[in-house]
Amino acid sequence: MRGKLITFEGSEGSGKSTQIKLIYAYLKRNKGKVLLLREPGGVALSEKIRRILLDMKNKGMAKECEMLLYMAARAQLVQEIIEPALKSGTIILCDRFLDSTIVYQGYGCGMDIGLIKSVGALVTRGIKPDLTFFFDIETKKGLKRILRKKDRIESRPLSYHNRVRSGYRELVRMEPERIKLIQGTLDRKEIHQKVRAFVNRLVGLKNGK
Repeated sequence: MRGKLITFEGSEGSGKSTQIKLIYAYLKRNKGKVLLLREPGGVALSEKIRRILLDMKNKGMAKECEMLLYMAARAQLVQEIIEPALKSGTIILCDRFLDSTIVYQGYGCGMDIGLIKSVGALVTRGIKPDLTFFFDIETKKGLKRILRKKDRIESRPLSYHNRVRSGYRELVRMEPERIKLIQGTLDRKEIHQKVRAFVNRLVGLKNGK
């Protein structure tokens, strides 16, 4: 039986990384066969590409180069981990996936979204998330939550991050069945309960512990 791919998306500081860890622990207790991945990264080659993408020294990177590097990291992750895991019936939780490239490089950088989707279809081998969460938060508030030194993407102007947020909201409008908007300002436990309810329905869990 094919596994499930659940992706977690959101603007900077939205709390998605906290929530994916909580639901991973929940599924580990109740379903067992579950993987936690991140993008870009997840495998050795993709982690090397991640370092290039986020390095502040690479501020002059062309948007086309940036998009293709994200896609390259994704292609390797899909080949090494995602495709085989889905075939084996594993539930995969992935911190970002193709929606991030559509939003950050498409809406954010102004690249052609049709082109991004075409390249995306190639590198993902047609694999689409069964369920996606978008954790929404007001842009300034989200950026203020980042207490460490900001990376190359996080340090971009507020106008860029506003476009990213608008892009995510547009994706929710276009695909409401797949993408669920979660308010990132809610209490952490309340958010977890909302996420858990959607995940339970997808994977056939009733009342996990």
